Amino acid sequence: MQDVEKYRDKIATVDETGKRIWIYPKKPSGRFYNARTYVSWALLAVLFGLPFVQVNGKPFILFNLLERNFILFGIHFTPQDFHLFVLAMLTLVVFIVLFTVVYGRLFCGWVCPQTIFMEMVFRKIEYWIEGDANAQRRLNNGPWTTDKAIKKTVKQAVFILISILIAHVFLSYIIGVKEVWEIVSHSPANNWGGFIAMVAFTGAFYFVFARLREQVCTTICPYGRLQGVLTDKNTILVTYDFVRGEPRGKLDKGNRKGPEQPLSAGNPVHKIAATVAEGVIDATPEPVEESPIKIKGDCIDCKLCVQVCPTGIDIRDGVQLECVHCTACIDACDEIMDKIDRPRGLIRYDSFNGVESKRRKIFTGRVIAYTIVLVLLIVVNIVLLSNRGVMETVVLRTPGMLFQKVDETHISNLYNYQIFNKTEEDMTVELRLRDNVGNIRLVGEMPVIKASEMTEGAFFIDMETQKLKDRSNKVVVEVWSNGKKIDEARTNFLGPIK
Repeated sequence: MQDVEKYRDKIATVDETGKRIWIYPKKPSGRFYNARTYVSWALLAVLFGLPFVQVNGKPFILFNLLERNFILFGIHFTPQDFHLFVLAMLTLVVFIVLFTVVYGRLFCGWVCPQTIFMEMVFRKIEYWIEGDANAQRRLNNGPWTTDKAIKKTVKQAVFILISILIAHVFLSYIIGVKEVWEIVSHSPANNWGGFIAMVAFTGAFYFVFARLREQVCTTICPYGRLQGVLTDKNTILVTYDFVRGEPRGKLDKGNRKGPEQPLSAGNPVHKIAATVAEGVIDATPEPVEESPIKIKGDCIDCKLCVQVCPTGIDIRDGVQLECVHCTACIDACDEIMDKIDRPRGLIRYDSFNGVESKRRKIFTGRVIAYTIVLVLLIVVNIVLLSNRGVMETVVLRTPGMLFQKVDETHISNLYNYQIFNKTEEDMTVELRLRDNVGNIRLVGEMPVIKASEMTEGAFFIDMETQKLKDRSNKVVVEVWSNGKKIDEARTNFLGPIK
């Protein structure tokens, strides 16, 4: 690895003047790249297919921020479930922290939509139209010709078409497939808001994948900048084995580190040790002339790992901000190791301690602590979701009002109520007092509560004066529908001073 004093103080895609260095990564190939391709196909199928999945006529997943309508795995959530959202986000953050402490940026290389679209969609199209890295570089640096104009036009046209497709899918997660179809099947004049949103999303995706590219991962994404505080020497990373690879140098036969030989009976070291033990020869070491041949590590400094990197780094410099764990360098290095008849794994998934001391420890104190917190949060989430009702009921005494005398034996209190229907069906409800301690008189009639809507109104509670134990008495208002109690709200009933 390079000396700390000589190491760069800027990201790999910026030169000394602050100008961006355009990356031309060589097309990768190998077992990890093939595996990532299959994973990306599966994830893209899920991403493009989920908006069309419906449960009881409703989307399986929907994040409609404009109408405050959220559906996750077929379960409808409302703004009244905000506490569940906060707890779920907290649980997700703890999971991300735990996952990163153990596996580093594995998510970035295998699952992140930015990496999948950039490396498995747009980059492959670029290779298909313009060729590999050297061909792209020659094309960009060369003069404008008919061939260059055709290739550039076709590439940008395909990029725009894919960006339009992604924008439609993205918008489907926000407003639903049916609404997106209404936008695209009618004139923009019928829905200027939807049309403008579609154009804006298309432009954003095109800019990200055609121009911004790896800068999203290195300068914008906050997750990448957290690696310095989340990872440690036991974190599994895409790592260069500096113990085995250094000192690096060009390939020369006969001057490479060989694999350690076991001390078998035929091993020369074993024979010498046995002779010394028998006292046949003197064990006093004699001066040995230093061999003129310098033993080198397995790294032949071919720089292929640098050429395939989509963020332009040299993985041999150690853990770096820009590394997204795409494994391209692993495949490139394994290919070279096969050619020079050396074991694979000079660059591999491993921890710093695994490389330096061959000791790999996953269950550290940090991991155990994060795991305990995560399990507790998951349990709390499960309990709250299990007890989540289909109604959200709020009952409050009307402010500024005391009790009213109904007759010689009864008094009443006036209350305001709000009932929010969390389901996707209209519901008819009835208000009752627990234990029949009194009578509820509605002001007007109880309306049918529309799906995902709120109704509000007022009612009186009448109670016998002699049944009141204190000036303030606890009462429970129950909400019933179709013969089942679905919710309840607690409040106070005020009576005369006793």
